[in-house]
Amino acid sequence: MTVALVTGGGSGIGQATARLLAERGAQVVVADVDASTAQATASEIGKSAAAIAVDVADGASVEAMVAFTVERFGGLDWACNIAGIAPDPKPFLDHSYADWQRTIDVNLSGVFFCMQHELRQMVVQGRGGAIVNMSSGAGIVPAPGQPQYTAAKHGVLGLTKQAAQEFAALGVRVNAVLPGQTETGPMRAYLDGMPDGGERMLRRLPMKRMATPLEIAQAVVWLCSDDASYVNGDSLVVDGGLITR
Repeated sequence: MTVALVTGGGSGIGQATARLLAERGAQVVVADVDASTAQATASEIGKSAAAIAVDVADGASVEAMVAFTVERFGGLDWACNIAGIAPDPKPFLDHSYADWQRTIDVNLSGVFFCMQHELRQMVVQGRGGAIVNMSSGAGIVPAPGQPQYTAAKHGVLGLTKQAAQEFAALGVRVNAVLPGQTETGPMRAYLDGMPDGGERMLRRLPMKRMATPLEIAQAVVWLCSDDASYVNGDSLVVDGGLITR
């Protein structure tokens, strides 16, 4: 049976991905910095899931997460690195070093740490595997008022391409998903804080709505699956046409 690991699995896109993987027959480790949400998601899925608390910005915590996955389910076939944070938008010159470093630690270094330990396990197993990293439309165009987020998401694409080339001969594929605005808790709170409740932003979306977490999860799971067996090093934009290229 396929063993999958999902970081950020306690809510939003990560939670939708964990649920969908389980529906498709995978055994799933739900990892999140919030242990309670990870456990709630795993409990909802049932016996085919397990939960663990992880801080992806801490390499030792990531190493323990992968070891837990192997101990619990006997290996690791698919890894979905979805955990991330978004800083409050503000002018470039107003961001502090702490603003910068925390976002880079989680959104970029966190992906690097996860990939290192996931790839090590997949290489030892010798049966290939698939990794999907969560970037963003900000990996292609800048996110207004979020220079550190933009830099991190661009960096995720670089890491994805680097690993895709290096590990392809070993049967490990590495790809990235770049979602646009998605109906998650933090996004909804951000929109609710706007004077117009986000209506102006929604009107400029080509499809006049945000994506659901499930719509992004479907792209993640497809990239993991054998249906994408010759897709490697790709950056799949799932944004309803917001960024055309």
